[in-house]
Amino acid sequence: MKTLYGIQYLRAVAALAVVLFHAAERSGGHFRIGAAGVDVFFVISGFIMWTMSVRRPVTPVRFLVDRLQRIAPSYWIVTAIMIAGAVIGLFPSMKLTASHIFGSLLFIPVRSPSNGEIWPVLVQGWTLNFEMFFYVLFAASMLLPHRARLVGMIAVFAAFVAAGAILHPQSPLLATYTRPIILEFVAGAILGQLWLKGNFAGAGLGLALVIASVCGFAAIEILGLEFDETTCGPLAVALVLGMVSVERSGRLPQIAPLIYLGNASYSIYLWHTLAISVVVKVVASTPIPSDAVAFVAAISGTLLGVCAYELVEKPLRNRLRNFSWRRTRPSPA
Repeated sequence: MKTLYGIQYLRAVAALAVVLFHAAERSGGHFRIGAAGVDVFFVISGFIMWTMSVRRPVTPVRFLVDRLQRIAPSYWIVTAIMIAGAVIGLFPSMKLTASHIFGSLLFIPVRSPSNGEIWPVLVQGWTLNFEMFFYVLFAASMLLPHRARLVGMIAVFAAFVAAGAILHPQSPLLATYTRPIILEFVAGAILGQLWLKGNFAGAGLGLALVIASVCGFAAIEILGLEFDETTCGPLAVALVLGMVSVERSGRLPQIAPLIYLGNASYSIYLWHTLAISVVVKVVASTPIPSDAVAFVAAISGTLLGVCAYELVEKPLRNRLRNFSWRRTRPSPA
């Protein structure tokens, strides 16, 4: 598939926004809107999965295996580091239970014994619970005739959200999978279908959507407005729609550093909090201003993510890809 540079730019920006959010939060400042990077990731995920599955069809099982190989190994490694750190006392506020550990490793939403939140051991891994839920339902949709797949997905995801609005479930599993945020995946898939059909806005309207979305996110941060997926979701959809519209026009330049950070965005997302925690602890007793601490922590978190991308994610991905190829290639006979 052709690389969509606009999608790579958005992945990079979304990851860096989350890094800044955590760096500011841990250092006593705030950059709340950085958390909306998750909304952008979810819309992008829906877009990529839909376009990829249409252009490069695979079986539902193969799709799930590919997704698990892509997501799980790095996540399990970082989770293992967190567990080891808690065991030896590096994270004194972290409490561990067997159910929480296994739920975290298996992408099953469970409540953290540390604070009662529906978080895995690696806190930012909560988004991967949603991703895996989406992948499972997406794989199931592959069993439908192609013309019914998108409609079927919309109906199922809407039914989950409606059930949540009516029943207000308290169990971690149902409380997670009935949140309106899951509709962002479906919105991304709809954008993917529009992309494949060529039904996109021109460069001017696309740029206007990007600017309007960025201004919306900025207004939430500057004005201190409350926000959740009901506000950030539409802004994220507008941002992705605007970016790919500009790219469709052929007027989007190639920016190598952003392309690279987009490729490394998953590792940056997973690993950055480890570096941020170290930086914050090191400077805890110093008079360094919180903004400076947040900046150094954000840079450190990004660099750790880039190193993990080169030293962990890429080698693992290549090895697993080669293993899968050896196991599935046809016999010479």
